Amino acid sequence: MFLLHEYDIFWAFLIISSVIPILAFVISGVLAPVSEGPEKLSSYESGIEPIGDAWLQFRIRYYMFALVFVVFDVETVFLYPWAMSFDVLGVSVFIEALIFVLIPIVGSVYAWRKGALEWS
Repeated sequence: MFLLHEYDIFWAFLIISSVIPILAFVISGVLAPVSEGPEKLSSYESGIEPIGDAWLQFRIRYYMFALVFVVFDVETVFLYPWAMSFDVLGVSVFIEALIFVLIPIVGSVYAWRKGALEWS
């Protein structure tokens, strides 16, 4: 039998964590001053008059570098709890963590060999 009353704290947390951001957006939308004009709608480039269109296409290489950074950053976050309890865990968890680290390394070596990480 599935007991829903055991999840009361979960549902309360879910509702509260959904209502707070919605209220923040609504309150800021009501209280914020609205002044639209040509200065407000123009793009800002460090006090210099903007030259050209603001919608420029960037090369895909910039996104590749950002994606590689995010992958290794998230991997570091997931490895931190494992490193804190390394002495309690067994050899099987060490092998799993090694596989977890090897997958992005193999992927980055593959991308490097294909030339996806060349900055030129």
